[in-house]
Amino acid sequence: MLSVWALEGIPEIVPGDDLVALIASAARGDLQDGDIVVVTSKIVSKAEGRIVAADDREDAITAETVRVVATRETPNGGRTRIVQNRLGMVSAAAGVDASNTPEGTVLLLPVDPDASARAIATGLRTLLDVEVGVLVTDTLGRAWREGQTDSAIGSAGVHVFEDLRGQTDAEGRPLVVTMPCVADELASAADLVKGKAAKLPVAVVRGRADLVGSLDLPGARSIVRPLERDMFRLGADEAYAEGLAAGRAPSA
Repeated sequence: MLSVWALEGIPEIVPGDDLVALIASAARGDLQDGDIVVVTSKIVSKAEGRIVAADDREDAITAETVRVVATRETPNGGRTRIVQNRLGMVSAAAGVDASNTPEGTVLLLPVDPDASARAIATGLRTLLDVEVGVLVTDTLGRAWREGQTDSAIGSAGVHVFEDLRGQTDAEGRPLVVTMPCVADELASAADLVKGKAAKLPVAVVRGRADLVGSLDLPGARSIVRPLERDMFRLGADEAYAEGLAAGRAPSA
């Protein structure tokens, strides 16, 4: 049976806070082997001091961007940018967050979310003598679908995929491409109990101990699809403009 619950008692995080100690205290000795601790990236970024001065959030987004996928003007005169950030993730605003931060500042994603997850997992395993996995999550949109869900951007000690390829379905037919991203599924399940405004940034998932393993398992960076396999590397308008420009270019 799968159980998911949020940990209460974690205070507002400031740079330098010991997340391992705070999570262990909030868990009150209830963590077990095989549990998966799901941590919102915002508190990881705060603890790591990823708060930067930015009078204009757009400047911070530009600084975190390595490739622009699409840009659209919004009805209120602003603009939405879908970009690839330095972590390889394609998302709105490069993951730069201006909510729940002091005026005149923005919050950047962790420098290396997989390393952050590994540090938390190592600390909890050492401090509590339990073999837990850790996911660091962020809220992302999805292509072709409205709304957002939480996804894994950092992972340690968790199998991020459940590879079913080569097995058969209930009718005996072979599964050829079935490889659920269980890290993202766990992240979304945890978000159901954390919420967006409840100040519950950490949740525990119990019941999938089969997904917990060595801290040397591939991290969430392995979820990012390589550019050479990205069939939608540009937004529709941008792809059209690029093709039109190429078609109008004089031939050699």
